[in-house]
Order: sequence, then structure tokens, then C-alpha cells
Amino acid sequence: MRFRTAVVIGKFYPPHRGHHFLINRALQEVAEVTVIVCGKPTDTIPGELRGEWLRQVHPIARVMVIDDRYDEDDSRVWAENTVRWLGQPPDAVFTSEDYGDAYARHMGSVHVLVDKARTTVPCSATMIRTDPYTNWEFLSLPVRGWFAKRVCVIGAESTGTTTLASDLAETLGTSWVPEYGREYSALKQQRDDMAWHSDEFVAIANEQTRQEDEAASVANRVLVCDTNAFATCIWHRRYLGHDEPRVRAIADAGKCDLYLLTGDEIPFVQDGLRDGEAIRHTMHRWFVDALAAQPVPWVLIRGSREHRLVQAIDVVEGLFAASVWKSPHRLRSRSDAC
Repeated sequence: MRFRTAVVIGKFYPPHRGHHFLINRALQEVAEVTVIVCGKPTDTIPGELRGEWLRQVHPIARVMVIDDRYDEDDSRVWAENTVRWLGQPPDAVFTSEDYGDAYARHMGSVHVLVDKARTTVPCSATMIRTDPYTNWEFLSLPVRGWFAKRVCVIGAESTGTTTLASDLAETLGTSWVPEYGREYSALKQQRDDMAWHSDEFVAIANEQTRQEDEAASVANRVLVCDTNAFATCIWHRRYLGHDEPRVRAIADAGKCDLYLLTGDEIPFVQDGLRDGEAIRHTMHRWFVDALAAQPVPWVLIRGSREHRLVQAIDVVEGLFAASVWKSPHRLRSRSDAC
């Protein structure tokens, strides 16, 4: 190794391929690399989360998060604090900026300037924050999971939620998360277990959320979900006759950017698991009322399978109105499909 210790410091707001290139360069030349993440309370992406993303991508680096309350132009103060945080001056400082010269000099360290012109990885954190979807290729998987828009298809029994979720994901060229509650219900039916308990809905909501969070990192800008914990609240009411605060808490902590409510105008289809034909229209009204009482945008989707997909695509593309990026899987115009 060229050096024994080195530091890489920055906001990493958010981390991108340029940051990873810089850190990897340090890891190639240094035995012990410390990455210092500078976070402010006003940052829209918490510093601790950015630090965790870097730990996932660079598990052999030491990552620390500090409270960024110092003058960014005072290299001496930053150098003095760095020595205090590390317990000793580093042998080297790896940066892609001119400030590294003075910062390293105050610590008696060597400054290694890497890709200052951004020719190897032509991006910046400002570019990412301005339009992450156009700059998707520069994001690591955990960061993509943070930025991915989550679109949840919900509705009463036999209203086409799974069909729309699958069609929408295929058209957008992205991943989707099936309804875990359906899988759980099939297992209950195999056991001839007809009684439901609140703990089961808590488990379903937790597992549904876990699968969503896992799938978000590999989604292509949009993650399509066939139900979520918000819908689990309605299903708890349907089977047990009342709301469950634990399920509600899971739903409130979840993430969703758009709800698509499937209409109940289509015929009921019995698939061997369904038992709610008589209550289907009542449940639809429950969904309407619940959606109207929460802050996430939602749209009622009705009509044929093809028309529903056209409506859904139109609404989802509206989520990216501020981005240069547009879905390469556009459908024909609304008028053509109607």
C-alpha cells in the first residue's frame, strides 16, 4: 500500500458514482480509509442515512458522520477537527477539489487529487439532487431505493389490482411487489384456518413493507406495489370489524408517492380464495374514504384492462413532470386508446 491511513471527506449529498470512484481509489492505495460524511439538520437526506449507504457500498472503509456546523472555506478548522475525529493526522487526503491542498497541508498530509475535471465520472451531487431520474446511472442501489417513486395499486377484492400492477410494471420496464397478504391467505386456506387475528395483519404489513423496501433499490425509477400496509388497514377492518393501531403505525411510517384505486365496476371473479363478493362495493367505499383522508395523491382507475393501463401510465408519468427523463415505454395517446 502507498499510504497507511487516509481520509475522504464530503457531504455525499447524495453519494454517486463519482464519490465511489474516489473512495475506491483511496482503498486501492491505502490500508485504512476513513470516510467523513458532513451532515446538517436541514439536509433533506439525513447524514446518517448517507453514511449507511456508503457503508453498504464500501464495507471495508470506516465511515463516520459528523455535524457540519463549520465554515466550509476555513481549511484550518476542518483540518484541526479532522485530526481530533481521527485521533491523528492521516497520511493522505483524497479529494476531487482544489480545497484539498490547504486542507491536507494543515494536517501535514499528502493531497491526492482524483478526477478533478470529472472526465471519468461526469456527474455531481447537485446534478443528482436536481434530477435524479435523468442521472439514474450514477446512483448506487441503496440510493436508487431512496429516490424510486412508489406507486401502489389498491382496491377491493376482485377489482383488478394485480392485473394493473403487473401490466404497469411491464410497460414501465420496472419491478413490482406482489400482494403478500394473498400468499398468506392461501397458506391459511391450506391449513383450513379460517379465523383471523390482529397479529397476523401486523405480520403481513411488516412483511409487505420489507419486500417493498428491498425491491425499491432494483426498480427502474418506479416501484409498482400491489397493495401496501395502508391497504392492510382496510383488510383488518373487513375481517375483524375494527381498526388496528399497530397496522396503522406501520402504514404511517411507509412510503408512497401515488395511489391507484381500481374501480369496482368490473364483474366479480371467484378464484378459490375470494369470499367477499357481498361486501366488495362497501369495501370500495372504505378505500375511497380512507384515501380522501390521507395526503398522498390518488386516482380512481376504471374501464377495460387496456384503458386502465393508459390511465395509469398517464398519471405515473406526471410524477416525473419536473424531470428531463421520460419513460421509454410510452403508450399510444389517450385518444387512441379510448
